[in-house]
Amino acid sequence: MAENAKSMVLPVVLAAVFAGLGRMVFQRIMAGRAARENRISVPPDASTRAKISDALRGIRS
Repeated sequence: MAENAKSMVLPVVLAAVFAGLGRMVFQRIMAGRAARENRISVPPDASTRAKISDALRGIRS
């Protein structure tokens, strides 16, 4: 009985991993569609990049 329980762990873990990866791919596809429809994929200007860079440096400190 214990051997059956051990053998079920790997398939359950694999199913969870593939479900998580599938969900991430689906979210990425939906985000890409939304970005194309709303045209929000414009590259940021210099001031926006500087603000993001400063914010990230503040988080790491």
